[in-house]
Amino acid sequence: MKKGLKVFLLLVIIINIAGVGGAFYWYTNATSGVTQNENKVVFEVKEGQTYYQIISKLKEANLIKNELAAKVYSKINNKSLNIQAGPYEIDSSWNVGKVLETLEKGPDLSLKSISVTFLEGKNMRWIAKQIAAKTNNTEDDVFAKLKDEEYLNKVINKYWFITDEIKNQEIYYSLERYLFPDTYTLDNEDVSVEDIFGMMLDEMEVKLKPYKEKIQSQKNMTVHQILTMASIVEAEASNASDRAGVAGVFYNRLKSNMTLGSDVTTYYGIKVEMSERDLKVSELGATNAYNTRAASMAGKLPVSPICGVSVESIDAAINPKDTDNYYFVADKEGNVYYAKSDAEHQKNIKDLKAAGKWYTYDN
Repeated sequence: MKKGLKVFLLLVIIINIAGVGGAFYWYTNATSGVTQNENKVVFEVKEGQTYYQIISKLKEANLIKNELAAKVYSKINNKSLNIQAGPYEIDSSWNVGKVLETLEKGPDLSLKSISVTFLEGKNMRWIAKQIAAKTNNTEDDVFAKLKDEEYLNKVINKYWFITDEIKNQEIYYSLERYLFPDTYTLDNEDVSVEDIFGMMLDEMEVKLKPYKEKIQSQKNMTVHQILTMASIVEAEASNASDRAGVAGVFYNRLKSNMTLGSDVTTYYGIKVEMSERDLKVSELGATNAYNTRAASMAGKLPVSPICGVSVESIDAAINPKDTDNYYFVADKEGNVYYAKSDAEHQKNIKDLKAAGKWYTYDN
């Protein structure tokens, strides 16, 4: 073989080796992680997306370096072309192999979970707004469930603390106060109202368990009435330290056949939030099954609870403070002032007005 031909063949071999080496280097680099440091993100595969569309979206999300390299890897390794829609947690430091293996395992539905917080002292209208804002349910869905006779019978049969009293036609919202206020993790936005209620009722059962024996031993009050008292105490006493004292005043007034005279029940009865405005004088004596300022409510509790409550308020309703007080008033800062007589009570009010801490009412 001539020397020139030998040199030519050697050059061809070197070029081919260099090409293979270069291709190998390119492939290895192109299928490695985008970053060196951990950086986990949630990647959403949409319904109907093709495998190659998903590869493209991975590149757009900066979770792989090169689309072609990812496709070559898939062919070489016989990767599945069937990827389910849903959320996946992917780290940009992963190589293409680990990214695709994660997609093949199926979506992590826990990534779609949402957290919803229901606050103490808030009523069912507020709860309905929260559910509508966080899930695919509407406020009307919530109110419809509260009127569902079949559903109400089911919860009455399931929970010892729920009775036929919740089916009273004068009650605005059947499960008001029975849904324990807390932070709940929901599977996803498609969770049903019934499932949300179920979690809250289960938690209420847990919170009431320590008091079950004492509640059931009460001769003069049903569990519904105790929870109603607890809700008024919750709304009236912003400080936990005042709740047993406020409960003691309310029980004294009930025993003496007096009206509770609670503004929070007046607001609830006319379906106005306390934060919206002051009460009008004409609303103070409104006749309904909730307004305990009306003369017709002497010696009576409202027909149902008026808001969600804390464990402290439940405890206060079950274990009220033994007191001689028949009156109390809270200023605009939430401080509570007690009195044994109306004269002493009026003096407290006069002092609060002089200090600019008294509620005023519109005509």
